Amino acid sequence: MSECAQLPLQLQKLGEDRFIALYGQRAFDDKIVRLLGLSDFAWRCLEAQPALIDMLLSEHEMSLRDCPCPFLNFDFTQVEEAEGFKILRQYRQRYWLKVAFLDLCCANEIADSIKYISLLADSLINGANQWIFSQVAKVNGQPTDKAGNAIPMLILGMGKLGGQELNYSSDIDLIFAYPHSGKTQGGRRSLEAQVFYTKVAQKLIAALNQKTADGQVFRVDMRLRPFGESGPLVMSFNAIEDYYQEQGREWERYAMLKGRLIGGPKKYTKEFYQLLKPFVYRRYIDFSVIESLRKMKQMIAQEVRRKRLTNNIKLGAGGIREVEFVVQALQMIRGGREANLQTQSLLKALAQLCNNQVVAKKEAQQLEQNYLYLRRIEQYLQIFDDQQTQTLPDDINNQQRLNYLTGFSDFEKTLADINSKMAAIHGEFELVIGYESEPEDLCESAFVSAWEHGDVSLLSEPNDEWQQPLTDFKVRLAKAKIGLRGRDILDKLMPLLLKQLAQCSASSDVFSMISQVLNKIISRTAYLELLYENPGALKQLVSLCSHSKWIGEHISRYPILLDELIDPAVLYKPTSLSAYKDEIRQYFLRIDNDDLEQQMEALRQFKQTHQLRIAAADATGVIDVMKVSDHLTALAEAIVEQAINIAWQQMILRFGMPPNTNEENKGFGVIAYGKTGGFEVGYDSDLDLVFVHNHDGTSQTDGDKGISSRQFYLKLAQRLMHLFNTRTASGILYELDTRLRPEGASGLMAINLESFNHYQQTQAWTWEHQALVRSRMIFGQQELVERFAQIRLAILCQARDQQVLREDVLSMREKMRDHLATGSNTLFDLKQDAGAMADIEFITQYIVLKNAHTFEQLTTYSDNVRILTDAAKLGCISQQTKEGLIAAYIDYRSHYHVLSLDQKGRCVERERVKDHMDLVINAWHTIFALGN
Repeated sequence: MSECAQLPLQLQKLGEDRFIALYGQRAFDDKIVRLLGLSDFAWRCLEAQPALIDMLLSEHEMSLRDCPCPFLNFDFTQVEEAEGFKILRQYRQRYWLKVAFLDLCCANEIADSIKYISLLADSLINGANQWIFSQVAKVNGQPTDKAGNAIPMLILGMGKLGGQELNYSSDIDLIFAYPHSGKTQGGRRSLEAQVFYTKVAQKLIAALNQKTADGQVFRVDMRLRPFGESGPLVMSFNAIEDYYQEQGREWERYAMLKGRLIGGPKKYTKEFYQLLKPFVYRRYIDFSVIESLRKMKQMIAQEVRRKRLTNNIKLGAGGIREVEFVVQALQMIRGGREANLQTQSLLKALAQLCNNQVVAKKEAQQLEQNYLYLRRIEQYLQIFDDQQTQTLPDDINNQQRLNYLTGFSDFEKTLADINSKMAAIHGEFELVIGYESEPEDLCESAFVSAWEHGDVSLLSEPNDEWQQPLTDFKVRLAKAKIGLRGRDILDKLMPLLLKQLAQCSASSDVFSMISQVLNKIISRTAYLELLYENPGALKQLVSLCSHSKWIGEHISRYPILLDELIDPAVLYKPTSLSAYKDEIRQYFLRIDNDDLEQQMEALRQFKQTHQLRIAAADATGVIDVMKVSDHLTALAEAIVEQAINIAWQQMILRFGMPPNTNEENKGFGVIAYGKTGGFEVGYDSDLDLVFVHNHDGTSQTDGDKGISSRQFYLKLAQRLMHLFNTRTASGILYELDTRLRPEGASGLMAINLESFNHYQQTQAWTWEHQALVRSRMIFGQQELVERFAQIRLAILCQARDQQVLREDVLSMREKMRDHLATGSNTLFDLKQDAGAMADIEFITQYIVLKNAHTFEQLTTYSDNVRILTDAAKLGCISQQTKEGLIAAYIDYRSHYHVLSLDQKGRCVERERVKDHMDLVINAWHTIFALGN
């Protein structure tokens, strides 16, 4: 592109119109007109800050590669959150506009541009880290070393940020670390280092990632950290070293090769690099990496096909990723022995590979030139609208822009030039990485014939049960809209499936279930390819459908879950109980805050994915029934919290905040009852919730459209109901049942906690106090949690008329059994028949309400097992009764889970549970006997 080349007329007019809109009749500046015609992002920046034109027209400014701290003239401790967010975002606008001008109007070298963006990113991240650290330390003090010096949080930049080769509109991949454990000093209260640095990390992510009126600094991705999305946000040096020594995987070596600490040299920098070095660089020539990198490349190729990525200059054959694979593979093979290869920079590593005669000089030069050419194209594509894209444009406007910048007269010539560069790169990639050899086809001809002819009798060991489901599937297939590619893949897939079914001795029900899954994806070739190209995924599908009808139904309803079958190591390992809330927060960092529909889908997909992992571990015996409910409960709590955060953001945008509230202290609480309150959530459980707040009716929100705090919390509760109960493409989230609130269905959706207390003290029925036994606050700031605990304690510890209590409980149980029990003479309803789970729950509630005024300890827990354990310790029931009731309860729940996974209702043969049933009935009569 020539500096004085004329823009195409359409772009010239666009640039001039925008110039006039910004600066009136001021004489045109050709470069600014060119910038405005070529970049929608530049137009938005100058629209927001018109005075930035002076920077662009200053030759001195354009010659500088300055990267000042965003907070250069500020006292970190005095900068409030809103002001800090604005400073960071306006800094990014200013300097990213400068880079856009250099690239589009001054023909700047791409190597210089990506290095400059990386340095600017370092300044933003480091400045934000120092500001956030000071904000958290202002309240909590700070961890210090023996000399009293503050111990910083270290930030490891990964990927292109680590290599100082950052894209114009890139995500940033970060890992947070701190040197060693300890406690903060000098604050209002002392915190453990892990808690302190987690607060810093969370606030730093928000400072960079959150969208405001001034935009966003960076999309922050934390998935490369140890343990991935389920891992802690920040870890000590010792914990990081242990993880990589014991669990680090080959792809993590590849990723960590680019890891670079952000900011200037620190006291702990050398120590940190030393602990990572043995993991990344082996002391010997390590050719084992080739096979793992080849598999990684194959997975990327499958992703490209699955997402139908075409004209992608990063992920396509010969794209930027292949240059990175070539260079980093050679670094990993030889870096342990040849220390000059131990660099995060691709270009520096390539130069050293040439010096070491690993790569010939001519090939190295061509690889570098073609890589920088593609990076320049990528830079242009992203500057057009500040979007993270590597896909060549399909719209005329952006095609004209790219033609102009590459110097070609039409897009076909531009495309041909790009393709020639990518072909050269791909040739080098083949020489280093090669292809994974095609797996030998082990599917015997009998399975191919059985599929082609639709006749299972052709198999050497025919399973006659399969004939009907196979015939039914072929009939449906004949009517399905499936293209030639889809039929080709299906013809390859089905013999493999038949063989897998045979190896598992699968029943006709399993075949039918998998057919149901295939029917849902039959027109979506990408999913058929996923099962064909990943034999492990096909094997997991058959295995899981054999174990659980619920899982098969779940996958058939939400085929996106097929992706989860690829990696069994993840599939059968549910997230740790303490990590669900952190993981969903990380998951939502990648979701647009302004897109409610996407947020609702993301909530549902997060639930479905994690329910599948829990069910897979449950069905195969990896975790026991008690742990299953613990996981499903923790998952539900995390989703409730995230949904509240989404609803809160929507509400404060419209109405402002109630007084004395902020992101962390919303003045809003959620009380969980029943299964959620008692840590017993099942796969298809409703959530019994009551919403409370701590504001009176006279206070107002601080927005332009301010409303009473009471109205605010009512609307917040209604918004939550909408988020949960609305049926989207992925179904509902959970059925929310709020009928346990004061006054039931006719009561307020959200009530002041003191009004809740007054109702419980003066108007609540006995059954409402029974329900309170299995209740706990699952969301709310500390003062709300503590106040609810006081209220619950006071209500449950009331002295009651024993006769009235007994009659009320017996009457309610009888009504439930009459209306809900589904058993028969031979079948036992695990939940509602005499001697079933509901009887045990009523026994537990009765024991608490009868004895808590004497034994306060009975109110400590909200789950049946621990309440019964305490009741025995306190002498309210015998040790033998406790053991029998707990054994029956756990066994009933285990049966119930198995039936749920197989979708077989909740009844079992009476003979199978007769001993438990008799024991519970006897305990019932003993505990409710008059005089006891």
